[in-house]
Amino acid sequence: MAKFGKELAVRALSGAVLLLVVVGAVAVSEYGFAALAVTICVGSLWEFYRMAGKKGIVIDRVYPVVAGGVGVAMSFLAARGTLPLVWLSIFFPLLYVIFVYELRRRQPEPFTNITVAVGGLVYAALPMSLMCFVAFYGGRYDAWMILCYIFTVWVNDIFAYLTGVLFGKHKMFERVSPKKSWEGFAGGLLFAVAFGVLCGALRGESLVWWGGLALVVVVSGVLGDLVESMFKRAAGVKDAGAIMPGHGGFMDRFDALIFSVPFVFAYFTIFAD
Repeated sequence: MAKFGKELAVRALSGAVLLLVVVGAVAVSEYGFAALAVTICVGSLWEFYRMAGKKGIVIDRVYPVVAGGVGVAMSFLAARGTLPLVWLSIFFPLLYVIFVYELRRRQPEPFTNITVAVGGLVYAALPMSLMCFVAFYGGRYDAWMILCYIFTVWVNDIFAYLTGVLFGKHKMFERVSPKKSWEGFAGGLLFAVAFGVLCGALRGESLVWWGGLALVVVVSGVLGDLVESMFKRAAGVKDAGAIMPGHGGFMDRFDALIFSVPFVFAYFTIFAD
């Protein structure tokens, strides 16, 4: 019991620090948001390739991690209008360098190595790049919209966990994540959509649109959580990293956010309020 209490205290303290860092970075300035987006991308990529290494897939992590960070930084500058959008075309040659670089490495499994290296960029760098455009979707940086988005992800996480602990009986995807239940999913969905509607009311915008956004965030975020659990189970690790005591690594804390961004970006594009 004493050990559990200590672990809970560490997790709560670490979570409070993470909350302050994320809110501070997003709220203080657009450059704080950019630094956060690049950090999440770089940290998640490093962990993704580290887990691949557990399966014997040896990726020279430095280049794709740097390329991913550069891609997110350039997307931020393009989204805020500092760089013309056409400058993002530079990222395509950077991506194809991965194929050429494999020639020098002379590894026995180039197909696997290239697929994993590019897959990591699709998994982490593409979403964080798109998130920069979400942040500037109305033509200016909207810190409160980004915070509402992030908090919707976290509200779903918190209430899915609590509802699952109290009422969870029917397993959702036991092969990958034994603790997830349909009851937990329903509880997280209910509170997240309610929070989304509240955000819409506070911003004086369409409640239906914000409720729909929350629905997209929850469904795609849960899928992202399951996908990350699949990676961890395949790699034989409990956590993707250990950067945050009690919370694991970047992928452990931001998996739902990362995976939801392309869906949220599509929602913004198709159903612009």
